[in-house]
Amino acid sequence: MSDSAQVTGASGGSGSDEPAKVSVRESVFQALKARLMDHDLEPGTKLSIDGLARELDVSQTPVREALARCESEGLVVRRPNAGYLVAPLLDRAALDDLYDVRLLLEPSAAARAARYATDAEVNVMREALEQMMSPLLGDTYEAYRGFAELDALFHNAIAEASRSPLIADTLRRFRAHTHGYRLYFRHGIATHAADEHRAVLDAIRRKDPEAAASAMTAHLEASRSRLTSAYRA
Repeated sequence: MSDSAQVTGASGGSGSDEPAKVSVRESVFQALKARLMDHDLEPGTKLSIDGLARELDVSQTPVREALARCESEGLVVRRPNAGYLVAPLLDRAALDDLYDVRLLLEPSAAARAARYATDAEVNVMREALEQMMSPLLGDTYEAYRGFAELDALFHNAIAEASRSPLIADTLRRFRAHTHGYRLYFRHGIATHAADEHRAVLDAIRRKDPEAAASAMTAHLEASRSRLTSAYRA
């Protein structure tokens, strides 16, 4: 990666050093996140800040910041006297628990969004859905990163449109999409998820709360079924 060139540029002048530093921090975070999502770093692995800094050819500071961000996303955990460890994958019980709670909240959020969403909010959902249809090249995190982010954006937009700050905040804290895509991803997931999202969006556009809740329930149940194939595999 080009981090070393960016670090060099960051020290070259007072006028443009901050954008370069931001670029280094972001590139280190994305490089580390990709390794965690693609299982290049296995669950339970102890992470060395010094070792990662050498591998990425950067100082320890952006590595520490990247690890803190990964901890906030549930990708690494910090243990007393052990430092950072790669977080375990969701086991089957944790996955079921996550989806049981999502099923309590997200159909209700979709129904409320059908009642309260503004045209601007519906457009945010529509634009996210349209961008999800771009072809994916490969099964690596880098290939599906954009789709995963749009998937989260779509669900968060519905939660925001529900006019329930509690529902929106709770769903954001779950980071369900990060955990799901880390557990299992294949190209077919993207196609099915986009089709299911369209059914939810169509109901919200029609201002049909019952249909929106039903479509969201069907999407979540289908999503859970797809992810359970990871355990069979």
